[in-house]
Amino acid sequence: MPYEDRAVTALEAVADCERAAEHGWALDWDLHSVKQRVFNLAERGLTVLASQDDRAALSAWEGRAVRWAARLTAPGHDLLLYSRFRPQPEAETPDHRLQQVELTSSQMTALHLYLALADRLRRPSAAGLAEQVHTARRDRLVNRYVLHLSPEQMECVAYAFWLHSMSRSALEANRFTRDYGITYHPDPALGPSTLHPADEA
Repeated sequence: MPYEDRAVTALEAVADCERAAEHGWALDWDLHSVKQRVFNLAERGLTVLASQDDRAALSAWEGRAVRWAARLTAPGHDLLLYSRFRPQPEAETPDHRLQQVELTSSQMTALHLYLALADRLRRPSAAGLAEQVHTARRDRLVNRYVLHLSPEQMECVAYAFWLHSMSRSALEANRFTRDYGITYHPDPALGPSTLHPADEA
């Protein structure tokens, strides 16, 4: 489930508990399964956590200790309302060859450099990769860029990050290997180049 959908699910859980409670707070035992999401939303100003005085009052009300409680802030309420009425994208025939990939800003910077040099590189870039990179959507909740890549485009991305790792930083290549299990290694025994699953690297 995408991060934004998980966030909305947590907001819905808080809202449901708020409505059910006379005191207007969603309590810890009702939100145990989404605790970390609720705390993350509090850091983003979408929920507010009960203060020590609030928790003491809630504990007296409930007759048992309330370790934490939350409720929606105004932006949290508005985001939940908006999400219920947001326009739905038109249904498209899914391309099962494409994989959703989420890349950091530094990874996108490396890809932009790779594509800027594409006409001068001897290994050609995969068709459509430039369009995917230039039109990538930034998911602000997780600060990642979302692309949908074919296997051939995934290979080019791994190659671009290998070039980057050899000349600047290996962080981007290592993250891509960890997240998607693909890494590039030049291998003279197999010809000009080869790509390996991460567990064979």
